[in-house]
Amino acid sequence: MYKTTTRDFRQRWIDHIHQLQDNICAALESADGKAAFRQDEWQRLEGKGGGGFTRVIANGNVLEKGGVNTSVVYGKVTEKMRGLLGQDAAKWFAAGLSLVLHPINPYVPTVHANWRYFELYDENDNVVDRWFGGGTDLTPYYLFEEDVIHFHRTLKNAIDPFGEDLYKEYKNTCDDYFVNKHRNNERRGVGGVFYEHLRPVDEADAERLFSFQEANGNAFLPAYLPIVEKRRNTNYTEEQIIWQEFRRGRYVEFNLIHDRGTIFGLKTNGRTESILMSLPPRARWEYDQHPEPGSEEDKLLQACLNPRDWLNVNISEEERNAWAGKSNTC
Repeated sequence: MYKTTTRDFRQRWIDHIHQLQDNICAALESADGKAAFRQDEWQRLEGKGGGGFTRVIANGNVLEKGGVNTSVVYGKVTEKMRGLLGQDAAKWFAAGLSLVLHPINPYVPTVHANWRYFELYDENDNVVDRWFGGGTDLTPYYLFEEDVIHFHRTLKNAIDPFGEDLYKEYKNTCDDYFVNKHRNNERRGVGGVFYEHLRPVDEADAERLFSFQEANGNAFLPAYLPIVEKRRNTNYTEEQIIWQEFRRGRYVEFNLIHDRGTIFGLKTNGRTESILMSLPPRARWEYDQHPEPGSEEDKLLQACLNPRDWLNVNISEEERNAWAGKSNTC
């Protein structure tokens, strides 16, 4: 236990997520070219502390629905929270940014990201625990291996300065987390990185982890937007929209059944509209639906059932060269 010296640290993190929210929203509006984000500022009810900025976008040229949210919330640890956290504390603080984007074109992937910071205190405001968590993952509807390689490579490049073994560890954690266990361990997508409970051992380590989070947040646009630009004008059919809706159904299942953040938010009386912002506007379920073996749809499904080492997947030299140019556009 140590006396809290993180008030300034906390404020710097809050400033960072608000600036990151501005940067990401501006870039997404520019890429979409039509729709703009609507901002909803909210406060926690019933005397609970904090609030946030929910920004949503819909019916654009590229984005059918999306949200980029920040929240800064705090309060007393309830018995229900104590059980969810698995430890004893009197007060808590959390601040983070969370985003989900659902594009119109089924050749453009859905994407999710989250970067957060949490503190726990005793009755005298001593910090008894604190940690960072987060990550980002990609959910395509059709598999283009070069797109997934670009996404993973960009994340690895951001993480490597903090330890060359970290990308592999957090990539594996992501593969193991975003899983519909009730669907034969089917992943909801092709992964990315995910990490939780990165606890600083001292103030110098806290600064290192802060910089690590900054690097991951700043890598999001270069990882995702080149894929959007490459696939946004691809022609598609009604059958491909139907497949997109099936896969979106799997996305809904994961978020409502397995996702710890969604469950924690709903069980602790979080803001429902912001929590469920992650759900797509359209989804589909049909009894015992399976893609045709060997089809492009089945190719995607097999990638979700069998995680790969994406940085060692072979693609053509032409594809690599094309992505080398794309990667410099953000």
